[in-house]
This record gives sequence, structure tokens and C-alpha cells, in this order.
Amino acid sequence: MKLFDVYPLFDINIVAGKGCHTYDDKGNEYLDLYGGHAVISIGHTHPHYVNKISEQLNKIGFYSNSVINKLQTELAESLSEVSGYPDYTLFLVNSGAEANENALKLASFFNGRKKVIAFDKSFHGRTSAAVKVTDNPKIVAPVNEGLDVAFIPWEDETAFLKAIETEEYCAVIIEGIQGIGGIRIPSEKFLTLIRKKCTETNTILILDEIQSGYGRSGKFFAHQYTNVKADLITMAKGMGNGFPIGGVLISPKFEPVYGMLGTTFGGNHLACSAALAVLDVLKNEQLLENAYEIGRYLMDRLKTIKGIKEVRGQGLMIGLEFDKPVKDIRTKLLFNHQIFTGATGTHIIRLLPPLSLSKAQADQFLTAFEDVLQTL
Repeated sequence: MKLFDVYPLFDINIVAGKGCHTYDDKGNEYLDLYGGHAVISIGHTHPHYVNKISEQLNKIGFYSNSVINKLQTELAESLSEVSGYPDYTLFLVNSGAEANENALKLASFFNGRKKVIAFDKSFHGRTSAAVKVTDNPKIVAPVNEGLDVAFIPWEDETAFLKAIETEEYCAVIIEGIQGIGGIRIPSEKFLTLIRKKCTETNTILILDEIQSGYGRSGKFFAHQYTNVKADLITMAKGMGNGFPIGGVLISPKFEPVYGMLGTTFGGNHLACSAALAVLDVLKNEQLLENAYEIGRYLMDRLKTIKGIKEVRGQGLMIGLEFDKPVKDIRTKLLFNHQIFTGATGTHIIRLLPPLSLSKAQADQFLTAFEDVLQTL
């Protein structure tokens, strides 16, 4: 049997990782500035993380959420301390797509509506709020769960107001920082308008922090650079440092009812152990502060390099836009300098390294990056 071929893959077999580095089966070391789509938040095989999961595996291993799992309560309590939402409740799932699906369900249950407002080039997982972000006509935005999604042009206040004032939409969903959409940051003015109109029209505001959350921006959630508070916040990716886990933070305005939501694997013992270890390391090693400082250092330096059309981002979620395709830049960084980067579309490089990235490692990338640009 062959794999269903939907991912373009480099011919590199990664077999190990440590910190911000990975290693292939030939012994080559790579600086990882992509972290598996932002999932590696505290670094590969962090000792505390490995120990926590190993200890749990030796106790009971995996068990579903059909019995009391005190680790879930411990995780909720830890999140209340760092998230900025201490009065919210937590529902645990397995991925970002599942987190967004459950958030959309909650919104629809709350006000009985079946439409959703999302934004141009947004991406909310393989969900009813996914949008076509490629030029491939075979890839379209799926609509399921009976939800009708309206995609509003980015920060188009007129179009947004026209839609939301119909009071037909159960929710507005927006990313704290657009990831696949090109590392675009919603302005405080626009987020404030969304919050105001959601309140006035009894519409639920969902902040998708799946890629931009968990400290990646330098704050726990990227939208916390503003004074806006969401009704629902979705998270995943860096939450488990590679172990599958996601969650929804839920406003007190929602009343839980048995059977309202469900998940088979969500909140299992191993996932909770992984998530608790991540929070320990974020706190003990001050990784939010590191993401802010190293991210600011990187962006300040990158803005001085000729050839880059625009540098965008916050913390260690950075987009580098060029006037030409970036394929050759990424290829040379990888095969000439052993540095992994990501991309979105054809013209934007994405940097999503572990939040433990050091200044020396940032300098290593900057030196290699300038060298590559000079050869093009």
C-alpha cells in the first residue's frame, strides 16, 4: 500500500531531535526553524517533557475520558494561571480542527444560528470554516455540520458590518495571527470592532489561537496584545509539543449539559501529561519572554536585509514576503546550510521555531540567510 500523496516532502529522513535541532539517518544536524507547523514549543525531546510522559506511560499509559482523570483538572488549573482567562472552563480534544469544530458547535447551540463569519485567507483546520488558500481548483472550502460560512475580505469594516448586522451568524472566527494566510496580524481597531458588534448582536467571538497561541507571539495568546477578550479560544499545536492535544477555553456565559460535546481520545492521561510538562517548561525557562526578545531581535535584523519585501509577525511567528517565489531560498537554506524553514503560498517564508531558540541560533540563521540571498 502507498501513502495518499498530498504533501510535497523533502528526501530527508529525520530520526532524532534535541532542542532546536533535528538529525537525519546520515548523522547530519539541522537547525529547525519550523517545528512541525509550530507544534514544537519547548524544543525536541526536552528532558522534563520526556520524563513526564514516560512516568505516565509506566503508570497507566493511555486511557480515554470515560473515567475521572485528575490530570485534566490539574491542566485546567494550570491554564487558569497563565492564560488570562481564569474564570473560563476547558474542554479537551485532540487537534486544532477538532477544537474549532467544537467551538463552532457551542456557538450554534448558544444562539441557534447556523452561519459563521470568517476572513479571507483564514485557515481553521479541516473544518467547516476552512477556506481555499491555494490556487488549486480541486481544493475548496468544505461546509459541514450544516454551517454556512461567509468569508469577509481582510479588515473590510463595511463588508463585516453588513454581514454581522443581519444577526444571522452564530459566530465570528478569526486567528490571533493568520498562519497559512501569510502571518497577518489583525489590528486592535478591527478586533475591537468585532468584539463590540458581537456583543451587540449576541454573536460569539472565537479567537483561533491554534498556531499563534501558547506563547508563540511572546504573550500566551496573540490577541492579548489588545484589550479584546474572546468568548471562545481554541488552541492546539504547541500545547503538547508534538503530542496530539487541543482544547477550547469557554466563557462562563456557556452552560455545560451532559452530551453537548464529546470526544474519544480528548484529555487522555498521556496528552494531559504532555501539556502539563509544556506549561512547566514555559514557566520555568521563561520561554514567553524568550520568544518575545528573540523574535524582536530577529525581525529587527531581518528588516535591514535587502531583498525582503516585508517582515511581519510577533514573537517567534514570523513571515518574510518576497516579490518572487521562495522555493530556491528554502532549498538552499536546507541543503547548503542545514536549516529548516516553512512557507505559505509561493512568496512567503514562515519561521516557527521552538520558543527556546537562542540568539546564537538566530544569528546562525541570519548569516546563512544573507549568504543565500547573495547567491540568487
